[in-house]
Amino acid sequence: MALGANLGDAASTLRQALADIAALPHIQLLQASPLLSSAPLDADGPAYVNAVACLETRVNAIELLQALQDLENAAGRTRDYHHAPRTLDLDLLFYGEAQMQSDFLCLPHPRWTQRAFVLLPLQVVCPEKVTPDMLAAVANQATVWLEG
Repeated sequence: MALGANLGDAASTLRQALADIAALPHIQLLQASPLLSSAPLDADGPAYVNAVACLETRVNAIELLQALQDLENAAGRTRDYHHAPRTLDLDLLFYGEAQMQSDFLCLPHPRWTQRAFVLLPLQVVCPEKVTPDMLAAVANQATVWLEG
């Protein structure tokens, strides 16, 4: 899963979100990447803070997404317009090998290979998913590690 925020104290928000995710029933946080700062991509507002986490769960993908959206709402997330700045954004990138296309959820995430702010932290937690060609394709996207 991917985490991002660009409003308020985004780094603290992501750290709290990771703790909140780890506390959800039937969900185990296996690993989280260091935090990464990135310029907005197809979005408005200040720089984002991003991370990627690997979870293990017994809930289905829709239930997991709903739990993540509940955390977003609790953090003050509003959806004023597409790509608006946000206090917290939690996206499912993958759910095992599942493939799904619906209005509510697309798996794998349709743009995961096009975003340095996903690929760089994903390489930390799931290096087998990221290829050198993927990284080369996003090399022009500005990112800075904030940790690690």
